[in-house]
Amino acid sequence: MGSRWSAVFYSSTGDDLEGLRAAIQAAVTKVDRQMSTWDPASDLNHLNAARVGTWIDIPRELAIVLAAGIEIGCASAGAFNIAVGTLVRAWGFGSGARMPDAATIAALSGHPSLVTPNLLQVDEPGCRARKLAPLALDLSGIAKGFGVDEIARVLATAGVTAFLAGIDGELCACGIKPDGRLWAVGHEQPEPGLRSLAGVLELTDCAVATSGHYRHRRDVGGRVVSHTMDPRTGAPLSNRLASVTVLASTCMAADAWATALLVSGEIEGVRLAERLGIRALFVQSDGSLLSTLQEGSKLDLLRISGERFGWRSASRTGPG
Repeated sequence: MGSRWSAVFYSSTGDDLEGLRAAIQAAVTKVDRQMSTWDPASDLNHLNAARVGTWIDIPRELAIVLAAGIEIGCASAGAFNIAVGTLVRAWGFGSGARMPDAATIAALSGHPSLVTPNLLQVDEPGCRARKLAPLALDLSGIAKGFGVDEIARVLATAGVTAFLAGIDGELCACGIKPDGRLWAVGHEQPEPGLRSLAGVLELTDCAVATSGHYRHRRDVGGRVVSHTMDPRTGAPLSNRLASVTVLASTCMAADAWATALLVSGEIEGVRLAERLGIRALFVQSDGSLLSTLQEGSKLDLLRISGERFGWRSASRTGPG
C-alpha cells in the first residue's frame, strides 16, 4: 500500500524474531495483494473489472473489509464510501492518476453514490461479492487499518502480549511495557509541510488512527485541494477540520471512522461520534480541539484503555 509497517515489542531470548518478521511481512503482503488499488492483479481490482451482476469469488479478508465498509458507510450517512475510486482518480489522486480530469469531475459533481447492499452484495460466509451497478471500489480508508489488525493477530498468535504495531499513522497498542508504562503515541500538529507534535497519547489495548487533509494535497487551477474526497458532494473535502483521530477496539474501525468523521465535519462529525459513542479527537484548522473522549481528559497525557482485542474482528499518529 505504499507504506511502511512496524512492530515494537518485548521478547525473550529464545524467540524466533526472523520467523516472526517473515510472518508479519506475509500477512501485510497478503492484505496488499487483496486490497490494493495500485496492483492491477489485486482481488479488489478483479472485482472492479467484473461484469455487473456477476458473483466473484474473493478472499475471506477482503469480504470482511468490504462488509465493514458498507456498514460504516451506511452508519455515517455516506460520509465514508468505498466507491470513491473514480472520484479520487478524477481529481488526480490514487492509482493511475496524474492530472485532474475536468470532464469526469463535472460529471460526478453533486452525484453521490453511497455503496449499500443494493449496489454491492457481499456474501461474507461464502467469500464472494457482486456489483449491482458500475462501481470503482477503493479501500484506502480502511485497508491499512485492517492490515494493522493482521500484524497484531500475528503477534498475538506468536504469544507476544505487549506490542505497538502500525502502518503509517494507523496503530494498535496491546498490553504494557515491562516497566509498567503505557505505549506513547505522538499526536501530530496538523500543519502542512511540518512534522511537530501537539501532544502524546498513552495507550493500552486499543487501536488509533488519524485522518487529515493537511498532508496529501495538490494545486488544481490555483486551488489547493485535499486527497480526501467528500463522496456526498463529489468533490475534495472542504470544511473547518484539519484532522480527526479515533480510538477503537480494532484498527480497521478506527481507520474508517476517522475518515467518516473528518468528512462529516466539525458539527455533524462531533454529533455522530457522540451518538455512536466513538472516542475521537477533532482538530480544527485553527488548531482548536474538540473531543468526544471521557470528561477531564487532556491531550498531553491521555490514558485510554479499550477492550482487549479478541482478534476476531515514540510512534506517531498522523493521516495515513
